[in-house]
Amino acid sequence: MSSEAIQQKSLSTGGARNSFSTHVAWTLAVRIMMAVNSVAAGVIVARMLGADGLGKLSVLNVTAAMAVQTGSLGLPSSSVYFIAQDNRRLAPVAINSFTFAITAGGFLALSVYIAALRQPGLFGAVAPALVGLAAISIPFQLVSLLGLNVFLAMGRIGRFNLLELTGQTFIFINAVLALLVLRSGLWLLVALNTAASIALSILIVLSVIRYAAGHESGALRARPDMSLFRSMLKYGLKFHVAALAGIVIFRADLLILNHFRGTREAGVYAVASQVSLMLMLLPGVLATLLFPLIASGQDLKGETSCRATRYTAFVMLLICAAAAPLSLTLPLFYGAAFADVATQLLILLPGVYLISIESVMVQHFNAAGVPRAIPLFWVATLCVNVALMLMLVPRFGARGAAISSTLSYAMIFALVAYYFRRRTGRRFSEILLLRSYELRELFAAARLIGSPRRKSIEEAGGRS
Repeated sequence: MSSEAIQQKSLSTGGARNSFSTHVAWTLAVRIMMAVNSVAAGVIVARMLGADGLGKLSVLNVTAAMAVQTGSLGLPSSSVYFIAQDNRRLAPVAINSFTFAITAGGFLALSVYIAALRQPGLFGAVAPALVGLAAISIPFQLVSLLGLNVFLAMGRIGRFNLLELTGQTFIFINAVLALLVLRSGLWLLVALNTAASIALSILIVLSVIRYAAGHESGALRARPDMSLFRSMLKYGLKFHVAALAGIVIFRADLLILNHFRGTREAGVYAVASQVSLMLMLLPGVLATLLFPLIASGQDLKGETSCRATRYTAFVMLLICAAAAPLSLTLPLFYGAAFADVATQLLILLPGVYLISIESVMVQHFNAAGVPRAIPLFWVATLCVNVALMLMLVPRFGARGAAISSTLSYAMIFALVAYYFRRRTGRRFSEILLLRSYELRELFAAARLIGSPRRKSIEEAGGRS
């Protein structure tokens, strides 16, 4: 086992715990900056193009995101899993991933465009040519996704965060340039976003090549390793079933709403959905960083996962409680056409809380090779979600979509929590409730962060 893997083996050691906490803090800060960029861009689009324009852009973004997730076949998680277990696999995993991304991504982009031409009603009021323009970005988004996971697996969290932030910053810059500076419309904005996806993917590939050249695994080979790719695909497909069901549950509500109620109502719901995803930044960061950490060590009894889940449950309770009154201010930023967004977000909040806990808890099973039960849980939840959507959305619109999502989030949480308890023997109190000493540590850390003496205290601690 490499020194890096040994260092990260358990959160129970002080050094590893501090390192993990630092990575969480930095990654969370970057995700917050990304969220601010995303919200700012959304506000600009809403103000300049209205709910209809924001709805069309959201449909395009969700379509591309779902295509990327559908076509990834679980390889992003698979690459993290295989590299975290053996760093010498860096180069072959990377070349396998990039080759797959270009091939599968190109096929997906063409499929989306053909679907738009043959079934224009599938995308509502969005023109097929505009769908095709957005679809060009799909293979490049897939390249970026797989490349970023290489840095995540290697523990290069700083580079991972910097490249993610760079991509999200383009979204804000493009909105400013297309809508405020050039006074153009949706077409130019989508074209700029596609160009940004291409540029970012090239930057990520070059960064991976440079990093691999300086790593002990050597530079990337020109040919894929088919034996390793089959192993990656075998693991990835198990993970992919759950991931695909999850992305459909998280994203397809907007497409179903757009189909039944139009782009205007979809635009309003897009804001509620975006804010709900922003509230899940912390558990998303924990899940992202926890997966390679557990995959590189042993956590059979779920000690590491329980600790992370307890913190998530407590902090998310505070976040959701604060979000409830703040939701009433959203129409002030987006405009009068978005008056119902506060109600939609309030309906989503209970589900946001539960799915946030689940997203951290389930990393215990993802790092253990994804037991068959996990994909089955997600498939069952997906079936219930689609049934609820088809029953509620035509009648209740965006509020029906929010109700369907919250009930689905609650269902997958209940299934995974029960399975976690059964497999690890942990009581629900051990999984969900912070210990008294952990609560003291949390408040002590909060006071330290806000103290002007923080730097001197940390320096003193480092010398002791």
